Amino acid sequence: MPTPDLLRQLLSTPGPSGYEAAPARVWREAASAFAEVSSDPIGNSLARVKGTGGGPLLALIGHIDEIGVIVTHVEDDGFLRFEGVGGWDPIILVGQRVTLLTREGQLDGVIGKKPIHLMKADDRKSAPELRDLHIDIGAKDGDDARAHVRVGDVAVISGEPLDLPNDRIVSRALDNRIGAYVVLEAARLVAEAGGAAGDVVAVAAVQEETNLVGSRTSVFSLEPAVAIVVDVTFATDQPGVSVGELPKQPFGVGAIVARGSMIHPLVADTLIAAAEEGEIPFTLAAAGRATGTDADAVHLARGGIPTGLVSVPLRYMHSPVEMVQLDDVDAVIRLLAAFARRLTAETSFAR
Repeated sequence: MPTPDLLRQLLSTPGPSGYEAAPARVWREAASAFAEVSSDPIGNSLARVKGTGGGPLLALIGHIDEIGVIVTHVEDDGFLRFEGVGGWDPIILVGQRVTLLTREGQLDGVIGKKPIHLMKADDRKSAPELRDLHIDIGAKDGDDARAHVRVGDVAVISGEPLDLPNDRIVSRALDNRIGAYVVLEAARLVAEAGGAAGDVVAVAAVQEETNLVGSRTSVFSLEPAVAIVVDVTFATDQPGVSVGELPKQPFGVGAIVARGSMIHPLVADTLIAAAEEGEIPFTLAAAGRATGTDADAVHLARGGIPTGLVSVPLRYMHSPVEMVQLDDVDAVIRLLAAFARRLTAETSFAR
């Protein structure tokens, strides 16, 4: 199964936290084929499929931002210093090609560090820090660099999505363009089925990687009766990842439904029932405290929103070679659509 065209387009469009406008435009254009599309001042994109029977408003939320870096200083010799937008293991950045988003458009650069030949013996044994790295755009000096780049310009690692065997795809930004893609495709399935009892609103939320911002503001405005957050989680079938702290959730497991302190139990139970009835593959994950996703912000919004969390297993998180398996993605899409269709005017999440 090749990467779906919309997903490939989303993954190929740079948009780190706070700078998501370009992928958001791609998402809204796709949504306009079947839904009422809108956006808000902070950059969230919404696609509403109208309900047919007075059921509860359901928000399906996937964040559309990705991690990146931001220029903090342009040196007089033309090199750029930077810090992370979101969480990086600095060793991943060494030697990467990057795409900078500037007022002139996209600009190529590379991330460099001192060669190993010039390092002291002790330094060779330690991992680099961000302060040890710089971006080189080929500028001859600081004035040349400043003519093209400003402090506050952001960059992402360069690279196009790659199709691998067994329906596996590799790309940067799968965390979490896959979530934004999933919620939109689930809303599309609901629309094609004639709608659900209540409105279903897919949300491509911004700034999750920096402070769970977009999900918090979007549900404050929407006031949904129930919300499902979609994100990625750690696949356990890669070397170095242990089962125990995490449940067994390898590629091919399907949707991963969370249960735990911040997850509304009736929402989780309804997701499980929808998966079992629809014969959709799934497994369970536990979250004793915070989930580290937009669900942590959504369930606290206003007077509290009944919230569920469904995840896609992913390898190599926060790297340019993140990997998912497409049948897991499809399982999450089908589960969200099935959940939406289970809701009726009589559905209550009171406890």
